[in-house]
Amino acid sequence: MNSSASSTIKKKRRQQIDINTLGQQLIQGNITALSRGITLVESENSNHQQQAEQLIEYCLPHANKSVRIGITGVPGVGKSTFIEAFGNHLTSLNKKVAVLAVDPSSSISKGSILGDKTRMEDLVKNKNAFIRPSPSGDSLGGVAKKTRESIILCEAAGFDTILIETVGVGQSETAVHSMVDFFLLLKLAGAGDELQGIKRGIIEMADAIIINKADKDNVKRAKMAKTEFQRALHLYPPKASEWIAKTATCSAIENKGIDTVWEMISDYVSQTKANNYFEANRKEQNKYWLIQTIEHHLKSNFYQRKNIQNLLDELLQKVKEGLVSPFSAAAKLLDEYKKLK
Repeated sequence: MNSSASSTIKKKRRQQIDINTLGQQLIQGNITALSRGITLVESENSNHQQQAEQLIEYCLPHANKSVRIGITGVPGVGKSTFIEAFGNHLTSLNKKVAVLAVDPSSSISKGSILGDKTRMEDLVKNKNAFIRPSPSGDSLGGVAKKTRESIILCEAAGFDTILIETVGVGQSETAVHSMVDFFLLLKLAGAGDELQGIKRGIIEMADAIIINKADKDNVKRAKMAKTEFQRALHLYPPKASEWIAKTATCSAIENKGIDTVWEMISDYVSQTKANNYFEANRKEQNKYWLIQTIEHHLKSNFYQRKNIQNLLDELLQKVKEGLVSPFSAAAKLLDEYKKLK
C-alpha cells in the first residue's frame, strides 16, 4: 500500500465517528470525549452537524441537572479573574464546574485569541473544572452559536455548574440570558459608566450586579457604586421569577466576597424552584432555541446554495454601483431560493 492510499484511509477513519461510543465515554465523564463532542458541535461541516445532532439526542436524557450561570461585563471588568476565583470556590464545595468562555472574534480577520485558559491558569489545573474557550464569530452578544449545545454536553458529562462568560461588548446580551438560569453582571466602580449602565436594558435582565475590584483604595468607591445600582434596580418592574435583584461587592484578585455571590445564587435557585419558575423558564428557553435553530438552519441553507452565492455576488456589485436597490436584490435572491426548493 502506497503512502497516499494509507493517508486517505487514515483521513477516512478520522472522519468516521462512532456516536454511541463517543456518547458513552462522554456521560462517563471522559474530558477528551467532551472536548471532541464540543468540537463536533462547533463544526460547520454538514456531516459533522448531523453527527452532532445525534450526539445531542444521545446526551439529552443525562442533561438538565445543573445550574447555568451567565457572566457578563465590559472588557477590563475582570471576568476571567472573577470566574477563576468563583470556579475554585465552587470546586472547594465539591461542585463540578464547566466554563464556556466566549472569546471575541475579529470582524476583519475572523480570528480569535482564545486565551481564557491562559488567564485562568489555576482553574485549568483543577480536576473538577473544565474550561472551553470558543470564538464568538459574528454572534451578537458574544455568545458562540453552539454554546447551547455545549451546555447539554457538559451537563451530560457530569458538570453540575455551568459558567458562560460572554464578550460583554454591549451588542445584545439576550442570547446568553435566554440560555441560563441566573444572569450575573460584573461592574466597575469609578469607571464612569454607572449612569450609562442604568440606562441599558442589560440591568433589567441582571439577577445580580457585582462590583468587582473592591480592593485597596477602591473599596469606598465600590460600596458607593453598589448603593447606586441598588437604588436603580428599584426603578424596574418586578421580575416574573419574583426574585429581587441583588447587588454586592467583591475582589476576585483578593478572593473576597466570592462566597457571598454563590450564596446569592443558591438563594435564587431555592426560591425559583419553590415557586416553579426555574422549570417553567427552562421550558420557555427550549421554545426560544427551537426557533433560533430553525432560523440558523434556514440561513445556513440559503447561503450554502451555489446558485445563491453566484447571484449574491452579482447583485452585491449592482447594489454597490446603485443599479439595483437592496430591497429589489433581496427579493430576487429569495425568489431564486424558492425555485431551488
